[in-house]
Amino acid sequence: MSGVGEAGDTDPAVELLAPAKLTLSLRITGVRPDGYHFLASEMVSLDLADSLLIGPGDGLTVEPAPGTGTDAEVVPAGPDNLVARALGAVGRRASVRLVKRIPPGAGLGGGSADAAAVLRWAGRADPDLAVSLGADVPFCLRGGRALVTGIGERLEPLAHLDRRFVLLLPPFGVATAAVYRRWDELAGRRALPAAGTVPNDLEAPALEVEPRLAPWRELLAQVTGVEPRLAGSGSTWFVEGRPEALGLEGRPSLTLGREVARLLPVRTVRALEA
Repeated sequence: MSGVGEAGDTDPAVELLAPAKLTLSLRITGVRPDGYHFLASEMVSLDLADSLLIGPGDGLTVEPAPGTGTDAEVVPAGPDNLVARALGAVGRRASVRLVKRIPPGAGLGGGSADAAAVLRWAGRADPDLAVSLGADVPFCLRGGRALVTGIGERLEPLAHLDRRFVLLLPPFGVATAAVYRRWDELAGRRALPAAGTVPNDLEAPALEVEPRLAPWRELLAQVTGVEPRLAGSGSTWFVEGRPEALGLEGRPSLTLGREVARLLPVRTVRALEA
């Protein structure tokens, strides 16, 4: 897509989808001197997506998609938003209307997906530029299914598999940076779960950062008979299968005390870029 750069873009408005990502496994294989973590992770794209209407002008508005219950108010619309940062990284100006369907703080890469959509719009597929915005942005830029290594910039595309999952979305988010800090603390003080016993190295620190995660895991396991897995740093739990096979058919939510967690059936989607 062409444009006239920082002085002001004249491209016609275009609507883009920004699919969520689901982290099926995550290993931390090392830590760089600057604090960035080396990963080995399998990620897939989902048919849950934000949408961005990008057109001439300047400014960012954020709103929830109707009927989703997504709390878009917690998403900053200022210069710290990843959409604004991505526009700055590519030297472009645009008016962006961001409609949120991916819950913030859920570990589903919503902000990274939005930034990746801006990079696609600008025709910038450089993984080094993408990872400068966030570890999940290079994967979200391409999408599909991949083994992600390095600090997120190295992708080994994997064959697409049509898989179904049900996400449990607790009524709170978890701060990714806090979970990684807790992993650093735990790794230095005592042994973490052995490799292969838990597919996500961030699960133990996430449970310590946000103890409210544990009861939701237990409830989902009780209802489905399947051991839930944590999506990235949380707060989303997920189980594989169709709702009817998991005893969840027709159930839009689960309740724990006075809190309600939304249940969302999803399926994997193919890569966005060849």
